[in-house]
Amino acid sequence: MLYKQLAEVYSELESTSKRLKKTYIIANFLKNVSEKDIEHITYLIQGLIFPLWEEKKIGFSTQLMKKAIASSTGSSLKEVEGLWKKTGDLGLVAEDLSRQRKQKTLFSKELTTKKVFDNLRTLATLEGIGTVNKKISLVSELLTSASPIEARYITRTVLEQLRIGVAEGTLRDSIVWCYFPKLEKISNKEYDKLKNGKKLKVNSLEEIKDYENYELIETEDEKNAREIYNFFIKKVQKAYDLCNDFSLVTKTLVEKGIKGLDGIKIKVHTPIQVMLPIRVENLEESFKDLGGKIQIEQKFDGFRVQIHKDGDNIRLFSRNLEETTLMFPEIMEAAKIQIKAKTAILDSEAIGFNPISEEFLPFQETTQRRRKYGIDEMSKKIPLKAFAFDILYKNGKSLIDLPQTERLKELEKVLGDGDVLFVEKGEQIDDPKKLQELLDESIAEGLEGLVVKRPDSKYEAGARNFNWVKLKRHSNGELKDTIDVVILGYIFGKGKRSDFGAGALLVGVYDKSSDEFVTVSKIGTGLTDVEFREIHRRADKIKVDKKPARVNSKLVPSVWIRPSIVIEVLADEITKSPNHTAGLALRFPRLIKFREADKKAEDATTLKELQEMYNQQYKK
Repeated sequence: MLYKQLAEVYSELESTSKRLKKTYIIANFLKNVSEKDIEHITYLIQGLIFPLWEEKKIGFSTQLMKKAIASSTGSSLKEVEGLWKKTGDLGLVAEDLSRQRKQKTLFSKELTTKKVFDNLRTLATLEGIGTVNKKISLVSELLTSASPIEARYITRTVLEQLRIGVAEGTLRDSIVWCYFPKLEKISNKEYDKLKNGKKLKVNSLEEIKDYENYELIETEDEKNAREIYNFFIKKVQKAYDLCNDFSLVTKTLVEKGIKGLDGIKIKVHTPIQVMLPIRVENLEESFKDLGGKIQIEQKFDGFRVQIHKDGDNIRLFSRNLEETTLMFPEIMEAAKIQIKAKTAILDSEAIGFNPISEEFLPFQETTQRRRKYGIDEMSKKIPLKAFAFDILYKNGKSLIDLPQTERLKELEKVLGDGDVLFVEKGEQIDDPKKLQELLDESIAEGLEGLVVKRPDSKYEAGARNFNWVKLKRHSNGELKDTIDVVILGYIFGKGKRSDFGAGALLVGVYDKSSDEFVTVSKIGTGLTDVEFREIHRRADKIKVDKKPARVNSKLVPSVWIRPSIVIEVLADEITKSPNHTAGLALRFPRLIKFREADKKAEDATTLKELQEMYNQQYKK
């Protein structure tokens, strides 16, 4: 496929902020992608060259990109710099200078998506003497043959700043929209098998979606049609949650159809989406919702570590799929010795520990362990303890469909004694009064609270439901829980704060139903001078020249940034607000700590959770 066809799709996606329209655009495009191209094109639609969890990266800096643009367009570095300062987007710079290209080459030819993909993947493999020049040459080769619009998106892809506003949920729905109508030929009998014997009457699926209005049509058997459609959404989501690779999902669909997704299984060294607890306020209600007999575990204020073992080959991953193996050498070494299985995947929480006082450290200190340099020194200063609370895989077999109590028994068999890795056994109780006692004890020990689980629950990758709930500490006179918000932009400071660059932050929460971030507050208190400067430093690395496509805001900050920095805040109360697109606002919010190290933006507090907190805050 020609790259210009993909570039035109990028341009369409960039021109709209409507999620359903984006879904339609991608679905229509995917229909025309051949089997041999579908895998790499699915990566490119996401602005990726490798799966999110892959350690290999393009590794092409802004400075190198400027040189590649100058080289390919016959422009001076000074010209490139000047345009960049005006636009703040090297993609637009490459596009503009390609139009005024001062030199042509006889060897330029139309670019294919495969050529672009292969050149960019090669960037990640280069090392040794002359690497910089080879990298510039590979990118310049593409830009030399590129049309202006192609140059824009090649540049952005190289810099991992595609800016088209396509998130996981949008791509998932696009995949289903693309392939779902083709499934009308599947017989009732085959549907029965897919639904484990539950009969589904199938009418016509051909016209199940109105692409003009981007919504489902009311069919003769609307309930049945929606049930089937939602079934496929769940099938695609489950497959993705197990492999975190939409390219594998689309390739499997094209080659083997919807039933082929059942062949996507857990694999060692491929991180899966973690299961997450939801927050609740009322102990008695949570006890009742979970069925009366519950599993209680400590909630550590650290960061998630998914431990993968294949013989002596250990890899560690964070909850947002980043590989952290080299950051935590003590966990890696302990896993080799303590895990008594050839292959295994464990879910755990790591927390800093003071061996002298035998106390757990607060999150602000624990998070210092997430670093690329000075690892050995910091591991001595802040040693980690990791508490394994689940096992997902053992010796070639997935365990996620076992009940929670059975998985815990397997975990205890697999994990031997040691000084770094421990089994968080918890305990089962059937008395709500005991639940309050355990919560008080946990907080007294300096922990964050409790995680309460349904003993018969499966491990549902990527799920957040009432099978797991969390109970946390609270401060009297304030909201009973902190809120994780995403920084969407900052407002220039006045007076003393003008020196910091950022005087207040515009923050929001995640609205899962619309797959966008809605504003909830401006924060100007609770930050030290050092923290204001630090936010300015971090934000300037991800600032953008216009409101991001997935941000819904009536307010306009001085500078927009990509939604990626998560902070934890505490407020006096939640109030209704016509000014914020959440419809709610935080009263007197103040920063507690940064959470971006262990949470991606979509893992922040959701709008639905905020609405529930608003409804609960005045209940006695």
